[in-house]
Amino acid sequence: MIKSNPIRRFGLGIPFIGNRFASWWRISLAVALMSVITGCQTAPKPQPSWQQTLKEQLPVMGHRNWIVIADAAYPAQTSPGVETIYTGGRQIDVVNAVLDALGHTRHVQPIIYLDSELEYVPEALAPGVEKYRSDLKLLLKDRQATTLPHEQIISKLDEAGRTFHVLILKTDLTIPYTSVFLRLDCGYWGAESEQQLRDAISKSRQ
Repeated sequence: MIKSNPIRRFGLGIPFIGNRFASWWRISLAVALMSVITGCQTAPKPQPSWQQTLKEQLPVMGHRNWIVIADAAYPAQTSPGVETIYTGGRQIDVVNAVLDALGHTRHVQPIIYLDSELEYVPEALAPGVEKYRSDLKLLLKDRQATTLPHEQIISKLDEAGRTFHVLILKTDLTIPYTSVFLRLDCGYWGAESEQQLRDAISKSRQ
C-alpha cells in the first residue's frame, strides 16, 4: 500500500498528495506560469513610428533646428545633435507629411533648402528623377525653396548638429540629390520683424 504524503502547499494553492503524476503536473504548471510572467516582464516595447516621433518632437523644436527628409544613401552622421530615423516611406509622402505637420504649428515655420545638383541629374542615369522633380515642384508650388550645392547644405547641418537638434527621416528613394532640408525658423517673428527691432535698438543708442 502506497502511503500519501501529508497534505501541504506548493505555493500555488494546490495540495501535494504524493502521486508522481500530480507532482510532475504541479511543477510543470509552476514553470509554465513563471515563463508567462517572465515573458510579460521582458517583452520588448514596440518602437514608435516616425510620425509619432515627429509629433512628439515638434513642440520642443524651434528656430535653428532642422528636419531632413533624405534619400536612401544619405549617410549616418556622427554629430551629437543629429538623430536619424528610417521611415520606410516614399520620399514625396514623407515630405508632404512633414510639411503638413509643420503647417499645424504656430511656433515654427520651415525654410526649405534643395540640392542645386538635382536640376541637372539626367533621367538616363537616374530613372524616375523627372517624375520626382515634377512631384516635388507641385508639392512646393506655394512655397519658396533655396537651392545650394549639396556640400554647402551638409556643412550647415554639421554646424547646427554641434549645438542644435537635427532630425533626419530616411526614405527608400534611390535617386541622388533628392533630399529636402528644412531649417526651422520662428513662426511668429520673422526676419523683417527682427530687422526692425535691430534698427530700433541701434537708433536708441545714437
